[in-house]
Parts: sequence; C-alpha cells; structure tokens
Amino acid sequence: QVQLVESGGGLVQPGGSLRLSCAASGSILSTYIMGWYRQAPGKQRELVAGITRSGRATYADSVQGRFTISRDNAKNTVTVQMNSLKPEDTAVYYCNARGPGTLATMTGSWGQGTQVTVSS
Repeated sequence: QVQLVESGGGLVQPGGSLRLSCAASGSILSTYIMGWYRQAPGKQRELVAGITRSGRATYADSVQGRFTISRDNAKNTVTVQMNSLKPEDTAVYYCNARGPGTLATMTGSWGQGTQVTVSS
C-alpha cells in the first residue's frame, strides 16, 4: 500500500500560480506512474496530469500549456506547477500513484486531497 502526503493548494486569483507537491512511500512498481486528479463539486473526478518514472508526461487538454508536472524519483515526490489559473480549475486535487497502465481509470493509491480555489 502506498501512502501519499500532499502539500500546497489554497486560494489564488485568476491568472495566478500555485504548486502542489506529493510525497509517496511505497514500492517502485506501485509508484511507476504518479499524477494528479481533480474533482469539482457535482462533477466526476478527472485526470489533470500524470508522469512515469522515465519522465513521460500526460496532460488533460484543459491544462495543457498551463500546468507542468515533474517528479523526483530519488525522493519519490511528484509536483505540479499550475500557472495562469482559471476559476474552472477550482477543485479538490488528489495525488495518485499506480503501477504501469492507463491513466484513464480511477485506480491506485490516493492522497487525502487538497483544495484549490481560483477566485477574485
């Protein structure tokens, strides 16, 4: 079982930036892919971005060009830098870790979630 501890999040004005970080404890296989998902009120949880141990990143179309995901394999951490934030980015953001496979399913281990609110 992978334990994930998130940090970051908060309130920011439209156009602002935030950075979310997540530290994982677990096997190399179970953290092969690490990433971030989000869930807004009344909506389903959706992928934000994911990254493999080799550094291959995948982004949702809605955040492409604004968010950057990175990871430090030695520290087993994943970070997402979120720039040009929009009100529609408001959601609870969840860190996720999983073995090899697709990012499309809601599987793997999850953090407790951190609130991101974009509002003036």
